[in-house]
Amino acid sequence: MHSHLLPGIDDGASDMETSMELIEGLKNQGYSKLITTPHILWDIYKNTPEIIHSKLDDVREELNKRSIDIEIHAAAEYFLDDHLSELLQKKEPLLTVKDNMVLVEFSVMHMSMNMKEILFDVQMAGYQPILAHPERYTYLYKQYDVLHDLKDNGCMFQLNLLSATGGYGKTVSEMANYFVKHDFYDFIGTDMHHTGHLARLKTINVSQEVKTLVNSGRIVNNQL
Repeated sequence: MHSHLLPGIDDGASDMETSMELIEGLKNQGYSKLITTPHILWDIYKNTPEIIHSKLDDVREELNKRSIDIEIHAAAEYFLDDHLSELLQKKEPLLTVKDNMVLVEFSVMHMSMNMKEILFDVQMAGYQPILAHPERYTYLYKQYDVLHDLKDNGCMFQLNLLSATGGYGKTVSEMANYFVKHDFYDFIGTDMHHTGHLARLKTINVSQEVKTLVNSGRIVNNQL
């Protein structure tokens, strides 16, 4: 429910051949349904529902040609920026993972000053925000009050599968383990961008904590 598989529209798959390699690789890993989520970050990736749906149609057509049997849908990963605020003000419909659930992110480099305000606006517009990879906001390392506040205010959270295995470094791994232990996560995603991610997924050694989390029934990917 978090990946970048549509060709040529963000920092994920660069072309159709790469899209096919990543999707077939996920199918071989046991995935049967994908909800890919290209970035909408207006300063860099000016994606719209029309662009995303057009690329999704192209991917589905190519999968059909190659007889790759896997279900694929598309939503988006919305950056909490002025463009998203504008969409909400204009009451433009957002692309949802399911029903009213919207995947969102903010800067992994520094704290966004109006992040809480935009998240509140997302909720007031009737959407359920899912915060992508909270463990990757390393400037919040051991300063988790912000994320506890978001959780208390109804935000859902998504773990990057590679985060808990050291795929993004020690600090991210420690933060992921903290959030696992404190029952933050509702979803798990690959956040797959490229063949390097696919290669790591093939050899991943999931921690006992993550296995326990999945077996607890707290993770609700299977409801999508």
